[in-house]
Amino acid sequence: MKALLIGGTGTISAAISKQLQEMGCELYLFNRGNNVSQIPAGVSALSGNIHDEVSAARILEGHKFDVVADFIAFEPEHVKRDFRLFYENTGQYIFISSASAYQKPPVNPVITESTPLSNPYWQYSRSKIACEEWLMERFRSDGFPVTIVRPSHTYGDTSVPIAVHGENGPWQTISRIKKGKPIIIHGDGSSLWTVTHNSDFARGFIGLMGNPQAIGQAVHITSDESLTWTQIHEIIAAKLGVKLNPLYVPSDLLALLGKEYGYDYEGTLLGDKARSVIFDNTKLKRLVPGFAAATRFDQGMDKTIPNFLKTPELQREDTQFDAFCEKICAAMKAARGV
Repeated sequence: MKALLIGGTGTISAAISKQLQEMGCELYLFNRGNNVSQIPAGVSALSGNIHDEVSAARILEGHKFDVVADFIAFEPEHVKRDFRLFYENTGQYIFISSASAYQKPPVNPVITESTPLSNPYWQYSRSKIACEEWLMERFRSDGFPVTIVRPSHTYGDTSVPIAVHGENGPWQTISRIKKGKPIIIHGDGSSLWTVTHNSDFARGFIGLMGNPQAIGQAVHITSDESLTWTQIHEIIAAKLGVKLNPLYVPSDLLALLGKEYGYDYEGTLLGDKARSVIFDNTKLKRLVPGFAAATRFDQGMDKTIPNFLKTPELQREDTQFDAFCEKICAAMKAARGV
């Protein structure tokens, strides 16, 4: 198989690149040349800006691929460009959408691929929906061989699934947990969530690559494990060797107060993580016989947390988010008369 991944060095795509390389795939990555250390040996790098269509067409000239997957397409204009670049040059085009595109709030917490797509809280999700709709029209009218993949919350060795964090990612929350400081958890911590290890996601994704039964289909790829947000944070704290000190805050209040700091919790919480969801992976298992997510969250954290603690580059301090946490703590204490 000759495959092209546009992006290819993120949490999800890096795991796919690694497994494809180990399988002997003729793999190409198209990106700006950043994070070259993440590119496995034997993988061909095409360095360029995919958003510069004229330049990208020149770099891709002469190539035909069995599969093209775009991990950095977020707007309809991005997939329209991909259609022009790859319509005659690939046997399958995989668009990476998002499970946040599913109806919010959900009428039924059990999510299947037939769950309606609608998210009034988050523009990111609405843009993904618009991309999906345009691509499926191209499939119906032009025979464009599209497959849509909807990841949910996927993590790996360099990412910890935290719902409420700042611009610098999860480290500040990890640091606060270590120090015994209050940790903001949205709602009452009882909403159900699904986190998926990137190695599991990669196996499901690769099973869809070159799969003729996946053409014209939308499929989500997640673990079957459902945890409450309190359980997720307790597992993280346990791997740090400390007891969790949770501070439960209503999600709508976080969405309101977060605006002062530039945080879009309306989108990421009300439009996604504050909603209980359970994913039905029957369709994926039918298309990829034998697939099952193999990594429990506590097992994934056995590797991820030690990796964070020994890697200074991942420990990105975030004083603004820390100040936000302290402000919320003070407000909640005052509201409770403490």
